[in-house]
Amino acid sequence: MMNRVYLDWNASAPLRPEARAAMLAAMDVVGNPSSVHAEGRAAKAIVEKARGQVARLTGWSEGELVFNSGATEGANEILAHRQAIMARTEHDCVFRHFDPGWALPSDESGRVVIDERFDATILGGLRDGEMIAIQWANSETGVINDVGQCFDYIQNRNRSAEIFVDATQGVGKLNHDTAVTLADFGIASAHKLSGPTGVGAQLCPFGWLPAVGHESGQENSRRAGTENVIGIAGFGAAAEAAQLDQEDGVWDRVADLRDRLEDRLASEAPDLIVFGKDVPRLPNTSCFAVPGWKGETQVMQMDLAGYAISAGSACSSGKVNKASRVLLAMGFDEETASSAIRVSMGPTTTQAEVMGFAETWIDNYRRRKERAA
Repeated sequence: MMNRVYLDWNASAPLRPEARAAMLAAMDVVGNPSSVHAEGRAAKAIVEKARGQVARLTGWSEGELVFNSGATEGANEILAHRQAIMARTEHDCVFRHFDPGWALPSDESGRVVIDERFDATILGGLRDGEMIAIQWANSETGVINDVGQCFDYIQNRNRSAEIFVDATQGVGKLNHDTAVTLADFGIASAHKLSGPTGVGAQLCPFGWLPAVGHESGQENSRRAGTENVIGIAGFGAAAEAAQLDQEDGVWDRVADLRDRLEDRLASEAPDLIVFGKDVPRLPNTSCFAVPGWKGETQVMQMDLAGYAISAGSACSSGKVNKASRVLLAMGFDEETASSAIRVSMGPTTTQAEVMGFAETWIDNYRRRKERAA
């Protein structure tokens, strides 16, 4: 089998050795975290250690951090039975709760806009039982919202408004945003920061009860079911390692690789569009398109060459030939939006891997141009 190069970290990041070690150790612990005997207390200690590790990374209060199966579950639980005002660029798991009557305005980069249109939405559109959802970083384009500015603006005009932040892609890659820390509700997933799949966390204030399942006592009666001790242990270890990466400036090196990739592609493809290039983005994410060259076609071509990339969010990229809803919301036409691909990398990605991808992509680009000539 050919050597594979994994460049789809935003879909699911490779498991860290620290997370693997923590999970293997947790497998030897027999008890149920809800049991009061020594074995149960040992399992409970693993859960609470991880809660502290994740809380330190996110800035969320340990007492308000609830472990779950991932960000999608968190969004569904928090937003159940209520509508949320949000931009049209939100992730699918949040956007399914979109209130069609109102949308937060965004600019051509997909960032939420702070101007009189936003003011009209907040003051004129917010109804009882609604909340405002703001994504920290977009999973497709990597574009970062200034959540702090949004938070201050909202609080100065409507102090009763509840703020929901999808922190899934930002956690572990971006330094603390005060507003993300101060949000009323939030969601995150372990596998986005090289923890295990199937475990995540949601930020919920004291007194909040989920839509279903609150009759059980786990997670302070905020999520029913025995905790996934093994997965939670891996989440905690991954969070601690991710925090060390941030402190060591690891993501600066990744951002340099992203920029080198985009410069190389643009040098050969004058019709290349890089989405969000001129605004703050995740350091590891490059989303680009050559209009008319289907994203799904490129994904298959690169897969055959040994490179794993995507045509957008993993939750929607399996829908063949469907244009990116996010890019359409940013004002791009159907052809451009269906031509986008996303390359996302991580701390272990090498320059050789990124440049190898670039040259392979350029070879395919040239062949396509020759066929069209």
